[in-house]
Amino acid sequence: MATGLRPLQTAIYAKLVGSSALNARVSGVFDEVPEPAPYPYVSLGSIIEYPDDSHDAQGLNALVTLHVWSTAPGFGEAYDIFGDVDLALDRVPLSIAGFRDVAIKHVSHQALKDPDPDVRHINAQYRVHMTKE
Repeated sequence: MATGLRPLQTAIYAKLVGSSALNARVSGVFDEVPEPAPYPYVSLGSIIEYPDDSHDAQGLNALVTLHVWSTAPGFGEAYDIFGDVDLALDRVPLSIAGFRDVAIKHVSHQALKDPDPDVRHINAQYRVHMTKE
């Protein structure tokens, strides 16, 4: 199995950084969150990848987790930021180096209160299917 982890993460990061609506709302989109990071921001989380081969092609499915972080009172700001993340990714053409037939779809999201009572967090998952070129 050839992994698509690095090119997948690179493509998702590029989509998020390229979203003017999202970047108007956040201090940044981070793979490695700097300390201290100014709120609000989006961070890339884990990617779970597993094979999904056909008879004649090597395929992969991945579950990508993204995080929205906010310190604004309530969840309103976090919901708005998540909306921009979703517009940038859900069912949007995604170009991943070394892969074809790429599809990305929103699977779920969860609004959470962080142990720090001032922090709001949305954990979102996207499923990606891709076929090795």
